[in-house]
Amino acid sequence: MLTTSPAPLTLQAHGVEMPALGFGTSPMTGSMAADEVVAALKSGYRHIDTARKYGTEHTVGEAMRLSGVPRQQIFLTTKVSHEYLRADDFAKSVDDSLKALRTDYVDLLLVHWPNPEIPLSETMPALAKAKRQGKARHVGVANFNIALLDQAIKLCPEPLICLQAECHPYLDQTKLLNAARSHGMAFVAYCPLGRGRLFSDPVLGEIAQSRGRSIAQIALRWLMQQGLGAIPRSSNPQRIADNFKVFDFSLSDDEMKRIAALKRANGRIADPSGRVSGGWD
Repeated sequence: MLTTSPAPLTLQAHGVEMPALGFGTSPMTGSMAADEVVAALKSGYRHIDTARKYGTEHTVGEAMRLSGVPRQQIFLTTKVSHEYLRADDFAKSVDDSLKALRTDYVDLLLVHWPNPEIPLSETMPALAKAKRQGKARHVGVANFNIALLDQAIKLCPEPLICLQAECHPYLDQTKLLNAARSHGMAFVAYCPLGRGRLFSDPVLGEIAQSRGRSIAQIALRWLMQQGLGAIPRSSNPQRIADNFKVFDFSLSDDEMKRIAALKRANGRIADPSGRVSGGWD
């Protein structure tokens, strides 16, 4: 059932607060400039999402330094890739990430994708160890289905505060969202704009025009209004700023339902190998 609530400035999970709207750094063209992250921080974003697999951690680290925003004001997320989920590899990946990011800790450390060849019984204690060592303030997972999420929670000695997964109007993630909520976890949507697929949608276009908003703002507001987080990405400074302006208006119940009805059977962009059309998630 679709629920509607005021768009949160923060998500709450297990007593932790994190900014609901973040800036994604998965490269769409194979590279990313520090100026993009600086523009996001200057526009008000305080949640920056990166990953070892993206190859953008060095850029994010440099951007945080250039921005002048104090480190403690930034909620920084990174991820350990599926190749490095054995305990020793996991620890080295975390250390490499911290070095690239020029920081002693990340605020959220995620397992990027599950790996069927490496048991979660080895991975989840390694994730918890990173937290207990102070290298991550909080931990979570990405791209886990319901069964794997249940298993991960049982095997992790530390609470998982976040599930990150693909979510946008074309992909119905109601079951996965409800599963995350049943465990008290925050849900953060990647590919929230469908990698540009939403921009030609007539329903979103009509709502955007009637509201005097962009399609991106409508799609992001739809997620925010359900209590989800989102990490949109853009290389255009104006669009980066515009995408952050989703907290000063609300969609009607009818508009929310019309957008929810856009779900489609072939709406998924990410595939099980960890690839996303146009870049890593």
